[in-house]
Amino acid sequence: MSNLGTPAQQSAAVRWPVDDIDVSSQPEVYTSVLWYGGQLGLAYYNTSDCIIYFMPDAPDADDLRLLRKVIEELQPRCILTSAKQDRSMADFLQAAGTTNNGKDGKPEIAIFPNVDFGLNISKQRVLSVNLPFIPKHLTEAERIVYLASVIPFECATMLRALGGLLKFLERRRIGVELEDPNVSVPILALRKFALNDTVHIDQDAYCVLQIFKSEVHPSVYKLASGLKEGLSLFGVMNRCRSQWGTNLMRLWFMRPTKNLDELNKRLDVIQFFMLARNTEMVHTLQDCLKHIKNIPLILKRMTLSYTKVNDWQGLYKTVYNAICIGDTCRSLPMSVELFAKISQTFTDDLHYIASLINKVVDFEGSSTENRFTVKPTVDPAIDEKKSKLMGLSDFLTEVARNELTLLDNRIPSCCVIYIPLIGFLLTIPRLPGMVDKNDFELEGLDFMFLSEDRLHYRSARTKELDTMLGDLHCEIRDLETAIMYQLQTKILDKSAVLYDVMEYAAQLDCLIAMAVIARENTYTRPKLTSRNIVSIKDGRHPLMELCTRTFVSNPISSGEEHGKIHILTGPNSSGKSVYLKEVGLIVFMALIGSYVPATEANIGLIDGIYTRIQSRESVSVGLSTFIIDLNQVAAAVNNAAERSLVLIDEFGKGTNSVDGLSLLAAVLRHWVKQDVKCPHIFLSTNFHSLVQLNLLPSSPLIRYLALETIQDGEDLVFFYQLKEGVSTKSHTANIAILAGMPPQVVQRGIQVSELYRKGEPIRRVDCPSKANQLEWYKALVDKFLQIDLSDLTVDLQEFLSKEVLSFATPEL
Repeated sequence: MSNLGTPAQQSAAVRWPVDDIDVSSQPEVYTSVLWYGGQLGLAYYNTSDCIIYFMPDAPDADDLRLLRKVIEELQPRCILTSAKQDRSMADFLQAAGTTNNGKDGKPEIAIFPNVDFGLNISKQRVLSVNLPFIPKHLTEAERIVYLASVIPFECATMLRALGGLLKFLERRRIGVELEDPNVSVPILALRKFALNDTVHIDQDAYCVLQIFKSEVHPSVYKLASGLKEGLSLFGVMNRCRSQWGTNLMRLWFMRPTKNLDELNKRLDVIQFFMLARNTEMVHTLQDCLKHIKNIPLILKRMTLSYTKVNDWQGLYKTVYNAICIGDTCRSLPMSVELFAKISQTFTDDLHYIASLINKVVDFEGSSTENRFTVKPTVDPAIDEKKSKLMGLSDFLTEVARNELTLLDNRIPSCCVIYIPLIGFLLTIPRLPGMVDKNDFELEGLDFMFLSEDRLHYRSARTKELDTMLGDLHCEIRDLETAIMYQLQTKILDKSAVLYDVMEYAAQLDCLIAMAVIARENTYTRPKLTSRNIVSIKDGRHPLMELCTRTFVSNPISSGEEHGKIHILTGPNSSGKSVYLKEVGLIVFMALIGSYVPATEANIGLIDGIYTRIQSRESVSVGLSTFIIDLNQVAAAVNNAAERSLVLIDEFGKGTNSVDGLSLLAAVLRHWVKQDVKCPHIFLSTNFHSLVQLNLLPSSPLIRYLALETIQDGEDLVFFYQLKEGVSTKSHTANIAILAGMPPQVVQRGIQVSELYRKGEPIRRVDCPSKANQLEWYKALVDKFLQIDLSDLTVDLQEFLSKEVLSFATPEL
C-alpha cells in the first residue's frame, strides 16, 4: 500500500499530452446537477485544469438557494441534468439557462435520460473511467479501495450526478473533439468542492461526533418514518418552536460557515437573549413563533385555488403572530441586525393581510360547514340569499300544510325539502299498498325517487319554488368562492412579506433556542478570530456532561506556540475518545454561531473537520477496520489544509501492529513536513512505540499529551485530567478487571506480558514441562524397583491402577 502514494501526489506526477489544447482559451465549466428528496448532488469539469470536482450531498430546500449560490460561483458553460426532475428544479433551470447553446449569455441546459443517472451504472462509470493518477498495476479490488479514499460513495445523489457528467464528457468529448476516438477526455484529478464560505465536514463526523443520531421510533404510529432523533447535539439544541426553525437549524448544522460577519451576527442575538432581564421576552417570542405555519404550502395552494379551512386559520394565526413579533422587535436594540431587519421587513402589509382575512373570513361558519364562508355585511347579495335560506324552514312547513290539503286522504303527512343541485321536493311516507313503481304514481305529481321508505315528488308548487328561489346553496357557494378568489389574489400580491416572515422568524427561532440551551448549561460566547488557533479554557463535552454527575473539563490548545500535532496517550477508558469528540464538537458549535461549553474560547475559522473515530455502533475488526482507517485518513491527508481540524482515534487498530504503527508514523511525518501548512491534528494512540522508538522527528509542531491516572494498590484511579507528557503504561490488567475479566485470566495475561517483555520463552500451562516429566518418570521407576515380585501377596493390578495411572495423569 505504501507504493501507491496519495491521489494528489499521483495527479501531480502526471504528464498529460496537452500540446494540442489551447490553454489561452477561456476556461469552461460543465456542471452536472441532481436534486431529489431535498438532497442536492453536484459534480463539474473544469477545462482549465482538467479536474472533476464533486460536492457531497447537501440539503437544499424547494427554493434551491444552495444551488443558486453554486451556479453563481461556478458560472458554468453548460448545466447537465436528468429529464426526470421535480417541478421546482425544472422552473429553476428554465429561468437560469437556455437551450440556445448558450448564445444569449446564459448557460446551456443539457437534458439526458434519467437512465444515464442510474446509481449502479454511475458507480460502474466511476470505477472504469481512465484516471491517470491511479497506478496501473492495481487489481480491481485495490482500485475500489483507492477510489473510496477519494470519493464518498455513500453520497448517492452526488454519485449519480458524477456518473451523468462522465457520460456527458464521453459524448461531447470536451477538449478532444478533433482527436482520434480512442483519445479520452483528460481527467487529471478528482477533488472535493466546497463553497467559499462553507466548512467541509465528512459524513462520518456527523455520526461519530453524534451531531445527528437517528433511532428507531418506539411509537407504532410512527412506522411510516420509523426514525426519531436520539441523543445528539442537534437533539439537545433543537428547542425551536416552529417547523421552519427546526428545518433552518438542521440546515445550519449541515452547512457550517466560516463567514465571520454572519457568525458574529448570530452570536449578538444569542448574547442579547442570554441576559436574565430578557427571559420574559424570550417566552413571549416563543409563544408567537409556535404559531408560524407552513407559509409556502399555503401560498402554493392559493395559486392552485385549493385552500382549505385550516389553511385560512393557519395563515391568519401566522400573520397575527408575525405582527406581534415585529412589534416586539421594534422595541429591541436596532444595533442587533436581525432585530433591525425584522422591524423593517414586517411591514404594514402584514396588517393589511390580517385586516382582510379578519373582515372577510367567517372562521366559525367555515369550521361548521367545512368550507370557505364569508362574514355578514361583506356582500349584500350573499346576505340576502342566506337570509332567505335561514327563513326557508318555516316557509317550507307552511307550504307542506297547503300541499297536504291537495293530496289523497290516504296520505297522513308530507314534507317539503330542499336538496342542493336538485331543488325543492315533496316527500310522503310509503303506504302499505305501494308495492310496484306503478303504485307510486299520484295525480298531479311527478315521481322522482324512493329513499328510506319515503317517496319524493315534484309538484306544481315545488316547481314554482325552484323558479322563485333557485338553488340557494350553490349560488351562495359560488358567490363566496368568487370572494375567496379575490381575497387570494390580494394576499398573493403581498406574498413577499410572508416569505420574509418565514425566513426571519426561522432565524429568530433558531437563535432563541440556542440562547435557551446556552443559558441552561452555562455556555460562553466564543471569540472568533482570523488567527489560525484553537484556544479553549475548561472545555466540556456538550453531550457527555448531560450523562454523568460530574464532568472534568480540559483545555484545548492548538496553533502558534502550542503546536498543531497533538498526540494523546493513556490507558483505555481514560477519556481519550471523549476528549477528541469534545474538541470536534466545540469547534463545530462555534462554526454554526452557537455559544460553546467552556469558560473561555478563542477559535480561528476552521475550513474543514475530518475524523477517523471508531463508532461504538459499528465496531469491526481485522482488514475491514484497516480499510476504513485508510480511506478516512487518506481523505484527511489529501484534503485537509492548514485551517482544517483532523481527529484520529487509534489509527491502525485491528490490524498488524507493525503495519499500523508504520503507516501512522508515515502519516504524521507527512504532516510535519508541511510545517505551517499543517492542519490542526488531535490523535489518540496506544502505540507507545511511536515515542519509545523515536519514529517521529523533533518538531515544535508536535505536542505530547496524556490523561492522568494513578495506581492505588491494585486499583487504577482515573482523573480524566489532561497533562503534558506521554503515558508509558497501558494498565491493561486493571482495565481488564474493570471490564469484568476473570482474575485467573488477567493473572495469566500479566505473566505472558512479563515473559514477552523480558524476551523469555512463553510455555503453555495446559501441559507439564519436560523437567517435571523426568522427575515423574524417575519416581515411577523407583516404585517399580521397590516391588518384590517373589512376594505372592503383591497385587500387581492394584499397583498399576493406583500408582502407575496416577503418574500418567499428574495434577497440574
